Amino acid sequence: MLLPPALWERSRLVAGGAVVGAAATPVFVVGTNIIGGIGPLAAAETAFAFGGLWFGFALLGWAGSVASGEAIEATQEFLDADTGWTEQRSRRAMARIAGFGAGMMFVAPVIGTAVG
Repeated sequence: MLLPPALWERSRLVAGGAVVGAAATPVFVVGTNIIGGIGPLAAAETAFAFGGLWFGFALLGWAGSVASGEAIEATQEFLDADTGWTEQRSRRAMARIAGFGAGMMFVAPVIGTAVG
């Protein structure tokens, strides 16, 4: 294996989200085109913006998990509120969501170029 195991696992999380985002982009573009009644190029631009929204949300959520994760876990323990939220699980989820947004942002311009 070329990557260390920890880096391989993190890369797999992000890549898995990117594959899902890349696969969802054509569906989003066609659905926006048919249901929304906008042109294919505008639908591809909307898909790019939608992917950017998810990517930005994930970056913000990941940073919040890193910055406040220990404090949130300590507060939950103090309040005896066993919600199951952990910093590690939150960071993993945000990495997947960031991959999803990046996948959409990568495929949307390709579709836009093809239809434009």
